[in-house]
Amino acid sequence: MFEKVVVVDAKGHLLGRLAAAVAKELLCGQKIVVVRCEELLITGRFLRNKIKFKHFLNKRRNTNPKRGPFHYRAPHMIFWRTVRGMLPHKLVKGAHALERLQSFVGLPAPWDSMKRQVVPSALAAFRLKPGRKVTVLKDLSGEVGWKHKDIVEKLEAKRKVVAQAWFKRQKALYKLRDQAVKNVQENIKGQNETLKKVGYLV
Repeated sequence: MFEKVVVVDAKGHLLGRLAAAVAKELLCGQKIVVVRCEELLITGRFLRNKIKFKHFLNKRRNTNPKRGPFHYRAPHMIFWRTVRGMLPHKLVKGAHALERLQSFVGLPAPWDSMKRQVVPSALAAFRLKPGRKVTVLKDLSGEVGWKHKDIVEKLEAKRKVVAQAWFKRQKALYKLRDQAVKNVQENIKGQNETLKKVGYLV
């Protein structure tokens, strides 16, 4: 990749596969922003994944649980922790790689106007057989203590309405521009023929 920053839309991706791809690019020096982490998918039925997460919540320190391990409930922090587990984050190179990652719930302001990319090798549509059961990360997070699911869904619905209106305006502008180019081409047809004879146009 090696662009200034790569924005990845996490919707429809499998959590572990996307984390592996992102971790590899981070170690190579690429800055990555992952948006819409609440739409990540985990393979398996919802109940099974909920039970597994409950077992994870039971892992704690006997003497002083405040010292860790810390169990993040928010989808973007679950993804961040998954990537951290795939990096040597206690070494200098791993710590620097982790600093190059940003993960967000929803699609916040600076990144909503930038081009978003997908990782084909991590898309559930390509990796799973049709009919396989999957769990959406926002549903799992909402069950284990994340309190902002409804707010994020409301803001996403509002953002999509604004984005759709912008897309319609852009489509109309492109249509007008194409029509203007066509009109100009008809008006300067004679000049183009003259330029072709001289050799300026091929």
